[in-house]
Amino acid sequence: MTTIRVQPLTAKDFAPYGDVLQADGDPDVMINQSLCGRYHDCAGLDFSGGRAGISIFNAEPRALPLPLEMMERHPLGSQAFIPMTQHPFLVIVAADDAGQPADIKAFLTVPGQGVNYHRGTWHGVLTPLHTPGLFAVVDRIGQGENLQEHWFETPVQIVE
Repeated sequence: MTTIRVQPLTAKDFAPYGDVLQADGDPDVMINQSLCGRYHDCAGLDFSGGRAGISIFNAEPRALPLPLEMMERHPLGSQAFIPMTQHPFLVIVAADDAGQPADIKAFLTVPGQGVNYHRGTWHGVLTPLHTPGLFAVVDRIGQGENLQEHWFETPVQIVE
């Protein structure tokens, strides 16, 4: 069995897989009569055909240790997960090795963080650790095969 330890989510460590979405530091610009800080252009949305859409996901919470049975990727578009609560969630990603996930990483967000997976990035399914598992998801809506799954033959477990 392969064991993967969870680490804190940082923009630097997550950069090969996507963007960390968070209001960190001073805002880029103040708007709305200087009552609102805008953190501008936090993620690169990348779609081949189709259009950007916003969906709401309500996922069942999971617990650690977590058996990781499969990973998925979306070759036609990036995918952003923005929590609608102040609870952390688990983010699992992997590099690509000849069409299969390799070098799996697991990150734990802090309240207020979301992620945007680059197009084609292997990732685990949405994994909230608390109820409700409510997320706004920005991804590609359109024709074409935009989901690839990989089911593991050798068990993988995510631990604290």
